Amino acid sequence: MTFDHIAIAVRSVDAAAARLQALLGYTPRTAKVTNTRQKVVVLFLSRPGSPDLKLIAPSDEQSPLREFLKRGEGLHHICFKVDSVADACDDLVGRGARLLAPPQPGEAFDDHLIAFLYAGLGLNLELIDTDDRRELLPPHES
Repeated sequence: MTFDHIAIAVRSVDAAAARLQALLGYTPRTAKVTNTRQKVVVLFLSRPGSPDLKLIAPSDEQSPLREFLKRGEGLHHICFKVDSVADACDDLVGRGARLLAPPQPGEAFDDHLIAFLYAGLGLNLELIDTDDRRELLPPHES
């Protein structure tokens, strides 16, 4: 299991990206992708030597993320890359995590499998099995 990224729930991907670019020097790694299954808009930001930030915002009025955002913007989950999403889910559930969303294709990851679990301590986990990102942009030249 390898740490991959931190996801931040925001009301506006564009506003959050502009803030994090100006404040921390992150740049877009991908174009915005609408994930129709989770009903969110996703944008990855990167910065050399730092983990990626994944911004997620509701894509429509039925997005479950709207309920989360009633408490305010902020950390939504941390993500780990694993060899097998299904096997890692089984392992983590066996250790006491609660499965929130079973393995399914993730549009931001070019339809590779993703899953979500609750680890306790207010921490959601995402599991992925790929480095692929949909709508990857060319590397930013500094």
